[in-house]
Amino acid sequence: MHFITKSQIKLPKRRKDSHKGDNGLVLVVGGSKDFVGAVALAGLAALRSGTDLVKIIAPEKVAWAINAYSPDLVTMKLKGDYFKSSHFNIIKNLMDKFDVLLIGNGIGLGNDTKKFCKKTVKSIKKLKVIDADAVKSISMDDAENSIITPHSKELEYFLYNSHINKSSIKNINNEKNIIKKSQFIKKATQEFLDKNNIILLKGRIDVIISKDKIFYNKTGNAGMTKGGTGDVLAGLCAGFLAQSKDLLQSAINAAYFNGLVGDILMKKKKGFTYLASDMVGEIKRIRFNNQRLSQI
Repeated sequence: MHFITKSQIKLPKRRKDSHKGDNGLVLVVGGSKDFVGAVALAGLAALRSGTDLVKIIAPEKVAWAINAYSPDLVTMKLKGDYFKSSHFNIIKNLMDKFDVLLIGNGIGLGNDTKKFCKKTVKSIKKLKVIDADAVKSISMDDAENSIITPHSKELEYFLYNSHINKSSIKNINNEKNIIKKSQFIKKATQEFLDKNNIILLKGRIDVIISKDKIFYNKTGNAGMTKGGTGDVLAGLCAGFLAQSKDLLQSAINAAYFNGLVGDILMKKKKGFTYLASDMVGEIKRIRFNNQRLSQI
């Protein structure tokens, strides 16, 4: 097994004469009255990655809470407590101005919300990061030009939605050897991977699967089982992707940095007391300087 090393991290380059927007614009779609914090964590992580601007579209109460939490996140406020199919045209029209769509953080699983997620993912052809309940709402036929970031249960939903043979899903769920497990996943999802998609499976060892390669990431620790750490990962994916337009490299960078920040915090806090919000703040301790990577 070959783990991602520092030498495989390639950071987006930023021109000295660049202007606002030259380094990526991310549109984040998520949040519900049940889950407010997830979309804020994702948006802030995307900003910390170096992208120029993040706009969050969320139900109005969620968006107002985000505005109170951080002045750095721009929000658009939608009527109601959840996303509905009728909100699709708003997203479609806005995406002309953005490089990457991040969808799913805290969005919920109501029937109409699931329909909204499916329609949005299928219709938006631009680069996407699909996380959380949005992964549970789609099938392999729906997405292209995407990074999906499931944990094992979300991956199971995705495979069932895609009508993958139940015995194949059982083999994936039961396999303890991470190399064999990743090979099973690749075989079952090859059609999806061939449509310019990446699977970033979160776990004790993260697995990044492209159409012809598999990478493993071992940064991170058991403290990252806390809620919100996956939202930080998704935000990092979206932020790096908006800058580089490289799906695979963005997934590699995000997995490595997300775990690295968790490892730094475990040492700093002397245990597992750190939170996902601590991780967002700690990203600034990593120096992103073109191709150089170091801890301040």
